[in-house]
Amino acid sequence: MKNLISVRPVLWFFVLFVLISCRQGIKEEHFSGKALGTTYHIDIQGNGDEITQKEIEELIAQINRSLSTYIPGSLISRINRGEELKADEHFRYVFNEARKIYRATNGLYDPTIGILVNAWGFGPGKKIKNIEHDSTIVDSLKKYVGFDKVYIDQNGVVRKKYPQIFIDFNSIAKGYVIDKIGELISKKSYENYIVELGGEVLAKGKNIKENRPWIVAVDYPVAGSGHYAADIKLFNKAIATSGNYRKYRIDRKTGKKYVHTLHPKTGFPYQSNLLSASVLAPNCTEADGWATACMVSGFQQARKYITENTRLEGLLIYADSLGKIKIWQSDGIDIQKE
Repeated sequence: MKNLISVRPVLWFFVLFVLISCRQGIKEEHFSGKALGTTYHIDIQGNGDEITQKEIEELIAQINRSLSTYIPGSLISRINRGEELKADEHFRYVFNEARKIYRATNGLYDPTIGILVNAWGFGPGKKIKNIEHDSTIVDSLKKYVGFDKVYIDQNGVVRKKYPQIFIDFNSIAKGYVIDKIGELISKKSYENYIVELGGEVLAKGKNIKENRPWIVAVDYPVAGSGHYAADIKLFNKAIATSGNYRKYRIDRKTGKKYVHTLHPKTGFPYQSNLLSASVLAPNCTEADGWATACMVSGFQQARKYITENTRLEGLLIYADSLGKIKIWQSDGIDIQKE
């Protein structure tokens, strides 16, 4: 199964499952496996109805059939090929959530950038040769970028201004998958659980075995450093991280580095002073989308998004004017002290 989140890297979170003691009467379930081109881990505590790994993976597969640009027969792939189809519940929800972030960022977050993602070699489509050296190629493709050029009509059919428009929800869809897994678990009457998929996390309740909040560790954004920037406590929150330090491409001719984050206004890879953005939100769909929005906006604007949106908290790692790595965190983040 291909990864839904291929256009941007995830700064991996490592959920700290430190199972030191076992209190009698606390039921515990663990699930782990591979999905969406990455791995997932789920820890459930307390009492509830039976839940199976098959249920979880069938749910993931169902969403993949709607939103994965890597599956030729998926709903989104068919729409991208020009078919006029009705949006299913998954497509419609993600479409509407993405639209909110698109408007809040004045188009800096744009799911229709997919045609450029493919052209630069970061998506499921074929890379365009010599795009790095010919700006006219980028200029010709920018016509097909703009989320305002796509809408769902009164009959539920997805309409595009140009058939070439390529919708790519990979920057938000994994968060949505995590939320749907969380809904499944909650419907089974569990109140304390944590879901991690590809480094993004949804935490509900607390770790009742250890009588503490769920804790996740955010990677320090230096490849191979093995260090964590912070341990963050989560209570009924989701967290997602976006960054440029893991996924990039080197031009063989020039040696120039091209990061996977593309600027929808210029059509070119965009590397600002912001190295990674970890965003906390009530659900992982929002956290996922906003983490990407922060990366394409740079440190100053990302900080503004977080401080002005009451639904968000954030931890931003950036390089100052001297190149020194610094960390900014919003007031509502609860950091685990050593």
